[in-house]
Amino acid sequence: MPDAVPRTLDHFRPEAFDRLDPRPDSTFYDVPRYVVHIDDGAIAAVGTLIGRLAAPGAAVLDLMSSWRSHLPPELRPSAVVGIGLNAAEMAANPQLTRWAVLDLNADPTLPEPDATFDLAVCTVSVQYLTSPLEVFAEVRRVLRPGAAFLVTFSNRCFPTKAVRIWHAGSDADHLALVRSYFVLSGGWTTPEAAAHTPPDGDPLYGVWARRADEPSAAGAGE
Repeated sequence: MPDAVPRTLDHFRPEAFDRLDPRPDSTFYDVPRYVVHIDDGAIAAVGTLIGRLAAPGAAVLDLMSSWRSHLPPELRPSAVVGIGLNAAEMAANPQLTRWAVLDLNADPTLPEPDATFDLAVCTVSVQYLTSPLEVFAEVRRVLRPGAAFLVTFSNRCFPTKAVRIWHAGSDADHLALVRSYFVLSGGWTTPEAAAHTPPDGDPLYGVWARRADEPSAAGAGE
């Protein structure tokens, strides 16, 4: 069963996850966009972080996937499962071994068994989540104990689809916000962070934590 999490983030205002464009995401993303949203240096930074967090042969969940996953070639994953909104984009992704179309803002339930993956990534898309605690709890469910969830982002977004609280914050605020998603969804190790901030080029920020051990049977009943 998925972990129980609050339906709302009580310490945020109710409108924090509103967006300028309230249409379903499936409508907004119905046309494929074969572009990358960060430059080569930031893409390399994503790959470096992935290489730190997963061993070769890992089974990877690519959350909010598109036509590129930015996994480093030396990872040689055993499987890469994409969850995204545009079928044509994911079909064009050479690193995905299978994929599914799913709007996480309409239904955060992942169509994967418990404890399936060695790594989950959400690359430059966390700013679009309207139910982040529920999504983070689902990611935790499908990770194996000790496996990492890496969330990366830059200073770019589709402005009409990013949530209001994202627009209101700086890069430092975004780092704190993503950390809070891990803490509030529960069951993660202490979040860690890294930043790639070249003088010229796109910044890339990463926040990650690992699925903590399951609570003991005695502790669960207390």
